[in-house]
Amino acid sequence: MIHIFDGAMGTMLQAGGLKPGACPELMNIEQPEVVKNIHKAYIDAGSTIIETNTFGASSLKLEHYGLASRVAEINAAAVKIAKEAAAGRAKVAGSMGPTGRFVVPLGDLDFEDAYACFAEQAKALAEAGADYLIIETCIDIQEMRAALLAAKENAPGVPVICQLSYSEDGRTVTGTDPQSAAIILGAMGADVIGVNCSLGPEQLVPIVRTLAENCDVPISVQPNAGMPYLENGETVFPMGPEDFGRWGTELLAAGATYLGGCCGTTPSHIAALSAALRTAEEPLHAPKSRRLWLASRSKSVCIDKKLPTRLIGERINPTGRKKLAAEIREGSFLSVKKEAVNQVKAGAHLLDVNMGVGGIDQAAAMKKAVTEIAQLTDAPLAIDTSDAQALEAGLRAYPGRALINSVSYEPERIAEFLPLAKKYGAAILCLPITAEGVPKTAEERIEVMRKIIQAAKAQGLEDGDFLLDALVMTVSADKNACYEVLITLQMYRERFGYPTTMGLSNISFGLPNRPLINSTFFAMCLAAGLDAPIMNPYDESMQRALKASAALLGDDPNGLAFSQDEANLSVPKKAAVAKESNLAALPAIKQAVIDGEKDEIVELVARAVAEGHSANEITEKALTAAMTDIGEDFGAGRMFLPQVLLSAETMRAAFNKLKELLPASSEADKGTVVIATVKGDVHDLGKNITGALLANSGFRLIDLGKDVDSTEIVRAAIESKADIVGLCALMTTTMVQIDKVIADLKAAGCPAKVMVGGAAVTQEYADNAGADAYAADGVKAVKLAKDMLGID
Repeated sequence: MIHIFDGAMGTMLQAGGLKPGACPELMNIEQPEVVKNIHKAYIDAGSTIIETNTFGASSLKLEHYGLASRVAEINAAAVKIAKEAAAGRAKVAGSMGPTGRFVVPLGDLDFEDAYACFAEQAKALAEAGADYLIIETCIDIQEMRAALLAAKENAPGVPVICQLSYSEDGRTVTGTDPQSAAIILGAMGADVIGVNCSLGPEQLVPIVRTLAENCDVPISVQPNAGMPYLENGETVFPMGPEDFGRWGTELLAAGATYLGGCCGTTPSHIAALSAALRTAEEPLHAPKSRRLWLASRSKSVCIDKKLPTRLIGERINPTGRKKLAAEIREGSFLSVKKEAVNQVKAGAHLLDVNMGVGGIDQAAAMKKAVTEIAQLTDAPLAIDTSDAQALEAGLRAYPGRALINSVSYEPERIAEFLPLAKKYGAAILCLPITAEGVPKTAEERIEVMRKIIQAAKAQGLEDGDFLLDALVMTVSADKNACYEVLITLQMYRERFGYPTTMGLSNISFGLPNRPLINSTFFAMCLAAGLDAPIMNPYDESMQRALKASAALLGDDPNGLAFSQDEANLSVPKKAAVAKESNLAALPAIKQAVIDGEKDEIVELVARAVAEGHSANEITEKALTAAMTDIGEDFGAGRMFLPQVLLSAETMRAAFNKLKELLPASSEADKGTVVIATVKGDVHDLGKNITGALLANSGFRLIDLGKDVDSTEIVRAAIESKADIVGLCALMTTTMVQIDKVIADLKAAGCPAKVMVGGAAVTQEYADNAGADAYAADGVKAVKLAKDMLGID
């Protein structure tokens, strides 16, 4: 069934009397007839679902207007107005926009505070009678996860629509691609998954198609009416209603069945869309075969018998590793982070994370480990614990779809772990162990596995949620151990068809030449149906066994990759990693900044100073060189915002250490930058990112905040003797304030250079406004600031 949303609300409110800088959601209380008439106009145009005027009606957004205590009142009033306007002709979706802040570690908003903010609004909308909740315009998957959890737990039974916003590169600002978003949100139970804002319909067709290909729930889309520009001081959206309506059939064919408009769209656009879709036939989409997909914030990994073997790195585990256990106990996660980065470099596709150290708060340790690792690497994680609290802490902190390691057929595991898997959308590694012990034969393991799967499906898990462990015992204690594993792997494929896993090294315990036993056993298991071994990715003998097996089993056609690898005879992975860690001081500092190793950078800077390197040499050849590479990788889509922010923090720590060790010769602040979001605009996320990168790059930053009057910006620029003034505007309606500030700065004789940016700002606009530079993102802003001040 095709559903038609409404279009833009903000511009309609402005036409109805909303003043610049005023709270749009307060009109639900003070001017309800204006809001009701907007709803009626969209319903008359063909909308079958209208959104409440509550996009910014959460406590974190309303506090800007001093209205944080009126969340329930404002949201209830909005639903009441929409219901009255609909009069049974349309459903009402309670709109929930982003908080405007990043969740830790990308920003300063704690996940639980984000959850509480969304929970309060979701409850208010549901209690007032909203037919749907629509979480929209989010650019961070972790904020979306907090909102979705809050909606499902505080508005039970109300369908939830989740819409992210994507940039022109097909990813959100924080790096999430549509496939990963579909996998994560679909597993968590979103009822509709979609996209809105930021782009026009043409650019959203491939995003809609990817979403539809990767989940089984309906897809929604609300494009802008093209990309806006200013003409004679007025905001103009280039796409008229007729053109907008024509794109409706393209979006429908791509997989969307919930369609509407966002910025720049009017009742006329919705009428054209509704007319175009009135006679359109909804395309038939065949049910998707459910494969096991796991996802990080920015990458998806599929484990399937028809795909190449996936390696699960086992090294983040303190069992039998005294040094790692001691560091975790002391609260140091340096080795944990190094293992994460190095295992991925060595070929691991997923990372197992275990914090099983006695005498510590394992839940807190797991939360910290998962948070740190997720910012450092793009490999999906397996949360490895027997503690339900630690498991939930890890799942809650993880901005992706994790694997739970493991669920056995023991009463506590079934009762505690399966509901958590369902709640957080995690997959489960099923271990055929019962309260009575370990089944020895393949047939016994199959029977236990059947019980685990039945229990999991009773909790709502489905095909595509299971990874089956064949359970390796030691051959020195049981001569049939290898045989039973091989038979188990074969029977898993025959009986269940789900992918398989297991740890490998236990097979050789107590025997000589364990590497030979392990690699031989590994090859046999691959032939029998092993899909995702849990192993040490540094082990060259295992890596070579994997490549040889791929050639023999047809996964490497004609042995081409094996032949190339053998010809190269590269340095063993472990040695290569070790060699990298012994780099000379300046290359090591550069690599630490690129990898975001902020715990290690201080020691490396101290080492460089002790070796006689000057502050300028360290800055130019290591720190600046690193940020140059990062800028290139960011621009090319090889690195995403979380990694950039972490690298910037690492560089700032290096600058601080330099100033401590070489106060006389270390470089002073590069210059003073005053930064602000202009009057009438309450959006400051992009400005905050840019400010953080500038501050961490050695600039003195004066952040005036959001909705800042021109007079205050000019005063601050003059009093601080600013070298640069940075101006941000997200909305086309507030862009004109940039012109005013630039004119006022010139009239006051302020010599500062002006750099502008924001979602609605373009190079052409910046040139016309008289700005000295336009920055499309924070990384470019740092480079432009250096260029403007003549800094290498």
